[in-house]
Amino acid sequence: MKIFDKIKQAIAGATEKVSSSLTDSLSSENADFKKVIVSTRKECVKMNEHFYDVKLSGIDVYQNEVQNWSDDKKTDFLLYCLSETDTYAKRNSDASPEEYKDNIVRDAYLTQLLRTKIHYQDEGIIRIIDAFFTKKRFGKWCTFSQWPIALFINQLLNQYKAVQPVDAVKVALGKLKKAYTSSDQTTLKEVVKLKAKLDELLFEPTATEAKPTLFLGQDALAAYANPMLMAMENPEKQIWFDLLSKAQKASGAKPSKKYLDESLALVKTLGTDKFKKVIGSWIEFITAHKETTVTHTYGTGAQRYNYSTTEFLSGINLDAIKGLVWICAHFHDQNTLNLIAKLGERCFRKIPGKGPAAAGLGNACLYALYKSKGLDGIGHLSRLKLRIKQSSTQTLIEKYIAEAAAFQKVSTHDIEDMAVEDFKLLRGKRSYAFEDYNCTLEITGIGKSVLSWTRPDGSPQKTVPAFIKEKYAQRLKKIKDTQKQVDQNTSAQRDRIDRLFRTGRVWNYENFEKYFLQHGLVSFIAEKIIWTFTDPENPGHPQSLIQIGQEWKDYNGNRATPENTCVVSLWHPALASTQETTQWRAFLSGQKIQQPLKQAYREVYLLTDAEINTRTYSNRMASHILKQHQFNMLAKTRGWKYSLLGAYDDGRDNESARVHLPEYNLRAEYWVNEVAADDAFNDTGIWNYISTDQVRFIDTSNDQVKNLIDIPVLPLSEVLRDVDLFVGVASVGNDPTWQDSGGLPAYRDYWTTFSFGDLSEVAKNRKEIITNLLPRLKISKVAQIKDKFLVVQGTLRTYKIHLGSTNILMEPNDQYLCIVPDRSQKSHTENLFIPFEGDAGLSVILSKAFLLAQDDKITDTTITSQINRS
Repeated sequence: MKIFDKIKQAIAGATEKVSSSLTDSLSSENADFKKVIVSTRKECVKMNEHFYDVKLSGIDVYQNEVQNWSDDKKTDFLLYCLSETDTYAKRNSDASPEEYKDNIVRDAYLTQLLRTKIHYQDEGIIRIIDAFFTKKRFGKWCTFSQWPIALFINQLLNQYKAVQPVDAVKVALGKLKKAYTSSDQTTLKEVVKLKAKLDELLFEPTATEAKPTLFLGQDALAAYANPMLMAMENPEKQIWFDLLSKAQKASGAKPSKKYLDESLALVKTLGTDKFKKVIGSWIEFITAHKETTVTHTYGTGAQRYNYSTTEFLSGINLDAIKGLVWICAHFHDQNTLNLIAKLGERCFRKIPGKGPAAAGLGNACLYALYKSKGLDGIGHLSRLKLRIKQSSTQTLIEKYIAEAAAFQKVSTHDIEDMAVEDFKLLRGKRSYAFEDYNCTLEITGIGKSVLSWTRPDGSPQKTVPAFIKEKYAQRLKKIKDTQKQVDQNTSAQRDRIDRLFRTGRVWNYENFEKYFLQHGLVSFIAEKIIWTFTDPENPGHPQSLIQIGQEWKDYNGNRATPENTCVVSLWHPALASTQETTQWRAFLSGQKIQQPLKQAYREVYLLTDAEINTRTYSNRMASHILKQHQFNMLAKTRGWKYSLLGAYDDGRDNESARVHLPEYNLRAEYWVNEVAADDAFNDTGIWNYISTDQVRFIDTSNDQVKNLIDIPVLPLSEVLRDVDLFVGVASVGNDPTWQDSGGLPAYRDYWTTFSFGDLSEVAKNRKEIITNLLPRLKISKVAQIKDKFLVVQGTLRTYKIHLGSTNILMEPNDQYLCIVPDRSQKSHTENLFIPFEGDAGLSVILSKAFLLAQDDKITDTTITSQINRS
């Protein structure tokens, strides 16, 4: 044998011995690992452990053996679990029960060890990342992302806090980042967070630059805010990175004290004004931002398909803004609170099929308003309670208002009175000086105001002076923003006061004068309302008065001066005689006082003989068919709670709308049932229609049903008035197109009965008003009231407009005429005196009457084709 052959033989022999030794070593270690898995499984069986969620914390073999292994051995055990899980996934169809349980145990160890602090060798890191790609957790269709990679990356972040990974590890991490960047799940919150952590591991800091913390992902907020952050100079930039880093980690429904204290310290270092300026611009951007529809692709290869979702902003960036909004709880300036209130309202605006755009961020806004110093934040909450319709959000707002009231040692009603912003108005007006020019903001109606200009000589200026637009653009913008807030608040306060009718609330004269008569904004509403003044020493002779100018007058026009010892309440026609109510109506009409809400013409619902006989419930508003979504919106607008009925099997086929009346220890319920017709539900499985049932009152002290005869007049009348509103507005009988569009064939008789049936209390009021209006209208010669209808004599035909539903019949054969109201058309009541605001149906009736009085001039073929049909 040649010398070289002998050397080769010797080397080969040595290699075989080394290979055999390594294989024996690995085989021995794998045997140990398998023994641990089996022992754990047996221990779990003895403990009656269910094999869908193994808890290792109570397992002896884990506590006494695995936890004591070296980091290198734990790394090898991880790789073993990854490999064996893959092997099981490839053949699980014929696995034994023991193998199934062993796989669950392996998965538990895999998750537990990836949560555990382990110092990984570079080779171990590379091998684990490679296994994420080459091994499958659940089967061949699974992707790398189904391994618990985030747990592993968290441990690497701790390991590389003070040092940089070597290049080979960075290559492996880069491969992982690239895989996530090109995956189907790049917009998922967890994936965006994981990519940010990978960026942190791959970032190479310099002596002058630390790793930036930016908004994550690729949404509109990141595109808007990140360039702003990167353009900042140090140290301001670094403080914002620190703030954003803390905000991104903030979690939960409320901030911790530690988070608020640490973030406030950073804000003080940065400068409060600088913080407010930047966060203010971000809040304005989010408030104005509209949802976008995004198309996603799911699956791999031939198993891919697309689906669309409507998104507001990425969840991870909304969480970061939530953390920054929490910081704003430290501030109480008007501008910051106004921005937060606007953002809160925007966040609760619903995305169809999804719900509120950003409920978590919206709740943070509510928290910041609640926690802000003073009462301005509570004022915003009071307005938002009327604007936001989600029941859970209303409950949260009510909770915050109640807590603030308890802190002030007053009632919730009192604190809402105290918290109304006056915007520096004086009896509904505020003036602004611009050099020698003057601008006046003046309330002209509910939700309406004007800006008027005067020249230096006092003469009116029709438009904004050019020099003001150029020189005072920012100030002018603030004035217009104030005008918008004033308009919102007159509407909100009108609605708040309207709800007070059912409470029977009283004020002492001092508070009434302070929060109503002398309030810059509320006084505009208060001076058009009738108030009852009761002398505590002579309670049997209350006075009902209204303020004209600076004087109080009764319905006869006589002056009166109520004593400042009187208690004050809202006058209600249910507590007055018919004669008194009639006299107040005549007085208001004579003085041309338009009330901002229905008071003198308020519908009254007194107990009927039928309701005395049924004792515990009223069927007055039963057996109607309502559009469920419209009913839901109306109920929440009036402060009722209701859950939509769905076609899915959730165990409910009926529900009730509920309103709490704490002043009387009562809860009113209006029962409804689903109308389970074929296909009568929307895309999300919610029934389109419901049928109505009884109204009843519950004593909240014992949860027992009360007899109707024991219910005080005010809550009874106001609850039935609300329910009549729900029926009057949401009934399918109000929809002129319902029959033509198919409707529900089984309920067409109901549509006809409601559309042209007896008048409700609302319709009776309309009848009285139109009767008084007709002589002053240009259609007076061709229109008259007959029973339930306003009858209009056109050139071509005679028309009967129902005073309740506003639907139309044509004589002589009572043929139905469908006219859909055009909301863009100018209202025919605009220049008429109507004694109260807010009855859209009255405007619709008059609009139809004016149109049909000149039926020969109608050009809309959808109308003329019906009129000319014989």
